[in-house]
Amino acid sequence: MGAIALFLSPIKAISLMFKKCIVVLVICASVFPGAELFSQSPAIFDPHETFNADFYPNTGDQFRLADGRPGPDYWQNNADYEIKAKLDDVSQTITGEVLITYTNNSPAELPFVWLQLDQNIYSKKSRGVATTSITGGRWANDADFDGGYNIQSVRLVTNGKADSVKYIIDDTRMQIRLPAPLKAKGGKTSFRIAYSFKIPQYGTDRMGRLKSENGEIYEIAQWYPRMCVYDNIVGWNALPYLGQGEFYLEYGNISYEIDVPASHVVVGSGELLNPKEVLTSTQLERWNRAKSSDKTVMLRTAAEVKDPASRPKAKRLTWKFRCENTRDVAWASSKAFVWDARMNLPDNRKALAMSVYSAEVAQDTAWSRSTEYVKHSIEFYSDYLYPYTYPVAVNVGGVVGGMEYPGIVFCSARARRSSLYGVTSHEFGHNWFPMIVGTNERKYAWMDEGFNTFINSLAQEKFNNGEYAARGMNARNLKGYLLSPTAESIYTTPDVLQGYNLGVAAYYKPGMGLKLLRDVVLGPERFDSAFRYYMDSWAFKHPTPYDFFHCMENASGENLDWFWRGWFLNNWKIDQSVSEVGYVDGDFTKGAVLTINNLQKLPMPATVEVKEIDGKKGRMTLPVEVWQHGGSWKFIYPSKTQIQQVIIDPDELLPDVNPSNNTLDVK
Repeated sequence: MGAIALFLSPIKAISLMFKKCIVVLVICASVFPGAELFSQSPAIFDPHETFNADFYPNTGDQFRLADGRPGPDYWQNNADYEIKAKLDDVSQTITGEVLITYTNNSPAELPFVWLQLDQNIYSKKSRGVATTSITGGRWANDADFDGGYNIQSVRLVTNGKADSVKYIIDDTRMQIRLPAPLKAKGGKTSFRIAYSFKIPQYGTDRMGRLKSENGEIYEIAQWYPRMCVYDNIVGWNALPYLGQGEFYLEYGNISYEIDVPASHVVVGSGELLNPKEVLTSTQLERWNRAKSSDKTVMLRTAAEVKDPASRPKAKRLTWKFRCENTRDVAWASSKAFVWDARMNLPDNRKALAMSVYSAEVAQDTAWSRSTEYVKHSIEFYSDYLYPYTYPVAVNVGGVVGGMEYPGIVFCSARARRSSLYGVTSHEFGHNWFPMIVGTNERKYAWMDEGFNTFINSLAQEKFNNGEYAARGMNARNLKGYLLSPTAESIYTTPDVLQGYNLGVAAYYKPGMGLKLLRDVVLGPERFDSAFRYYMDSWAFKHPTPYDFFHCMENASGENLDWFWRGWFLNNWKIDQSVSEVGYVDGDFTKGAVLTINNLQKLPMPATVEVKEIDGKKGRMTLPVEVWQHGGSWKFIYPSKTQIQQVIIDPDELLPDVNPSNNTLDVK
């Protein structure tokens, strides 16, 4: 209101404002002959709901700032591991001992700690088994397999002395009850846990064993007790592991030793510390050459797999690895491995891209191109988002369809051509989400799967001059899949999602949401800058969904509450249409009056293409704010001849549920 209003009584001020509105409406009526004074909104669209001012449940504080960044008092705890494990390929068991050093950086003392025992999902008594449908599924256990951890001992280590400590095990969680509270703001404690478990043949598509012509391929993950996350959101994150929901882990340094038969080749997360002890002299020479080669070097060829001389003469060997600032480690072992590698990463940064696979799939149409796919993935995501942080990037061909761990991924040995490229690119994309940005996958699968699906679509466009570009996301083609009557919200807990909705809610719909923000709402420059701001702010930390929302809004300078509300929290649909063409004062030389509509609950910016009768084409792009006063909007297009055709969303960037009303041909 102008300054004069301060001196008027409330009644006079309201009266004056009303008179001014009437004048404006009369002017509008003269510009748009026959137009109604008030636009009628379709009943399904409510701008008061869509553009509601209140969205964020909490304001910023010293732990998490309102601009999306960690606050000055943000904290997270730390977990370091030293692991020694032995693979018995006769009894198919892992025997191990882990020393965990846990640091409590929180402002509170901790009377107990929680650990994850993921292998217990393979016990027939587990909640995972109890909650599996009788029809089975991707997360079902082998009906004849009864596994789980055998915990031999749990000891508290103080000044080098190990004493027994009280603990309880419930399904996939273990609580250790401390004899004295762990001090706040830097208090440390250590535990030594001895354990063993039987290796499942099919471990819920995350680990397992695959028989090949030359031996069994072992993919080993979730293979040691791991600390649960303690944060300032819920305290201890101790949800049971049921299979569909993934992981939430603390960062730290992990050293591990794997004792295997000498005939085996082992690859794992992090740096191989003792190549001289576990490689032949020929392999060591090739290994050193691969570290500076931009072309693939064969460390062990398919022809050498059956040659005993391709492995050192010994009964057993111990492979030693170290991975720093990581949330997890995994490894693979087999006497059947073909092994190749090449150096990757630009700007003088070093990392080895490598692949291991069986001789049966060592063809150019299959796994012989795997390391090429690995190299491109690491280079593209490093350039687009954040530098790759691990010394190796390993692709393993085995029984697992596709699963990610820091610096190593498991992909199906049966994958070929574009399917192998796609799964490789996807699983390595996870090294950014959630390996670098450590989201809570157990609750928010979309924050890693969906973000990763989005960046995969960008990488596909760039790989080998677009060799697999046709596999990218297309809004119109996916609309029925994304917005089916049985769809569930992106914001649904993974274990609650129906299995047939997991691909939509966790992968494609959030991935498409980011694509819509980039292509339609913000534009590539603003989106990419904001996305990197989020990445940089939360690298090796634990963001929530609202931290992401805050980051994107603050860095892009755009209020996106309406989009988060409609696309992420709800299943609102998009339906834009063109309904009417008229002319100013009935004269087409003065400009066309176009009417567009938002017929469903989710609005979007509108791009309108106009074709005039003389063949001239033009476009106008209107911001999402045109829908703030209702679901119908009139605007003037500066035409000089009669209008022949009007199209809304001409590039088909929106998953419009009814594209039949997007085009209006004018007779």
